[in-house]
Amino acid sequence: MILVTLAIAAGTMLVMAVILSSILGWANKKFKVEMDPKIESVLEILPGINCGGCGYLGCSDYAVAIVTDNVPVNKCTVGGEACAISVAGIMGVEVGEMIPVRAIVHCGATTANRLQTNQYRGEKRCAAAHQVAGVQGCTFGCLGFGDCVRACNYDAIHIVQGLAVVDYKKCVGCGACAKVCPRKIITIAGFKEDQIPTVACSNRDKAKDAKAVCTTPCVACKACSKITDIFTITDNLSKCNDTYTALNYEEVVKSIEKCPTNCIHFIGKPSEL
Repeated sequence: MILVTLAIAAGTMLVMAVILSSILGWANKKFKVEMDPKIESVLEILPGINCGGCGYLGCSDYAVAIVTDNVPVNKCTVGGEACAISVAGIMGVEVGEMIPVRAIVHCGATTANRLQTNQYRGEKRCAAAHQVAGVQGCTFGCLGFGDCVRACNYDAIHIVQGLAVVDYKKCVGCGACAKVCPRKIITIAGFKEDQIPTVACSNRDKAKDAKAVCTTPCVACKACSKITDIFTITDNLSKCNDTYTALNYEEVVKSIEKCPTNCIHFIGKPSEL
């Protein structure tokens, strides 16, 4: 009796499986959406990293946007110029100007530069430490627990003496590090030159308070902005705009020399020896 019952149950399951398979097969053919061949061709060229650096959720979404919405073909920072040229060939469009983008860490304070720190016993992640008051005196600076390091698929950022440091030989500007930084001190910017100047500070407190927690803060003294309009002062903090080119090199060097706290630096690919 038990064997008969099991046989009936097995037979019923088999019949249901056959019926459901038939229904799914029919639905797949009935409701199949044909993909534009151009989308498939573009998708084959894109790197497939799905980093989101282009501004879309992944390579598939970007490929669809290129073909259906005519968005620029040069948004893939990972694929770079070669990728853009190939996609442009498929779409029959011009590549347009491509300025490499890279990550910038707007903090230059290593562990030794931080004047007020406390032992942190919580989860060793920036996102967790950011929620705890008093981890370090500067509430704007790098926490140094490496969330950005874990997010990077290119081994392009590391924690050195408690500070996130970008390896510009490897950075592709995908933006993964910037997305996970809880203090938003990492940005993605265009590099018109291999090396560009930056203000390695994010502290918007007044000079007295900034100097109380760090030895290398921006104190908004305006020395840099008086030399060149590459730098502007906003919210007690100097910022470098994106107009820098090699033609401005000499005046930027003068600004660096005038900075009383040495918080302005050139960053980017190391010079070839």
